[in-house]
Amino acid sequence: MTKTNLYIDLNVLQTVPSSNINRDDTGAPKTALYGGVTWARVSSQSWKHAIRLAFKEEHIAGTRTKEAAKLLVAALQARDTGLDEDSALSKTVEIFDATGSGKNKIKLDKNNETKALLFISPGQINKLAEYAVNNQELDKKEIQRILKGDQSLDLALFGRMVADNPELNVEAASQVAHAVSTHEVVPEYDYYTALDDMQADDTTGAAMLGTIDFNSATLYRYANVNVRELIANLNESDAIEGIKTFIKQFLLSMPTGKQNAFANKTLPSYVMVTLRTDTPVNLVSAFEKPVTSHDGYVAPSIQRLEDEYQSTSDFVEKPTANFVLSKTASQVGEKVTNLDDLVEKVAAALTKAVQDENTND
Repeated sequence: MTKTNLYIDLNVLQTVPSSNINRDDTGAPKTALYGGVTWARVSSQSWKHAIRLAFKEEHIAGTRTKEAAKLLVAALQARDTGLDEDSALSKTVEIFDATGSGKNKIKLDKNNETKALLFISPGQINKLAEYAVNNQELDKKEIQRILKGDQSLDLALFGRMVADNPELNVEAASQVAHAVSTHEVVPEYDYYTALDDMQADDTTGAAMLGTIDFNSATLYRYANVNVRELIANLNESDAIEGIKTFIKQFLLSMPTGKQNAFANKTLPSYVMVTLRTDTPVNLVSAFEKPVTSHDGYVAPSIQRLEDEYQSTSDFVEKPTANFVLSKTASQVGEKVTNLDDLVEKVAAALTKAVQDENTND
């Protein structure tokens, strides 16, 4: 029996003061053109990196590196103390050679590095080492099976592309949109000077001067999770716990660009989490006509977002559940009191949806 689709939509409004949290190649805050005006923008890669750093603090993150061979060498030596570094490296080369056939295998260069960054989890490294220590002959299919299993949460959510061997690709269970402002922004810059502490009091002029580009904005942030895909990458219980962690860190994390200069760490003003069974829905079209205001952007942005949410009912199925955490009154969904309440209610709704379908199988 085909499982019903199950998606989590995360819609967030977050005000960021004067800041430059994600720069372009000129050092200016990233922007986008939409609705005929210039928006502030923060790339999805930047925010996913911040989320992964939070995962690392909780020891649930993988490693994206060209030096995966070093990790495997260390794991082999930890399991077989009789292996010197050269022997462990030789075994590592043999393992990587067994990841595929012909051109479709992960290749190491003369420095024993992969050609491209390889996203790999601690569980995969440890299982590879354990398998290699216990087996003289390495089976290609078993090596591939190990490299698709024991996924860390960030690997399961954000996926992996292995150019050398597409069989080792992992389909991402989550999509993260570029954060964009709900309104037009005007780029600004800060002209600064710095004095030399050792110069004489009667000396004029600065020892250094320059400019820093910045803007301020109320950002619309969106992400979704394909629950079935995440369960396939992990398992039911780990997937639901992983979604709780992802929601929490999606809301609490922030890219750190120029953070010391601006101290711009803020929290969301509004969060809406929706459980859908037909399709994920990005509600950014709420701001195709930019919000205009001389009295703050948060309240009118919330109104626009909730109006857009309600208008989607003409196109998609009624959501299974909808939860709202907001600093102001909300016209949609079930109001929750705090972040812990939010993640627990989302987890309960997900658990019920999954269990109901399992019962009906």
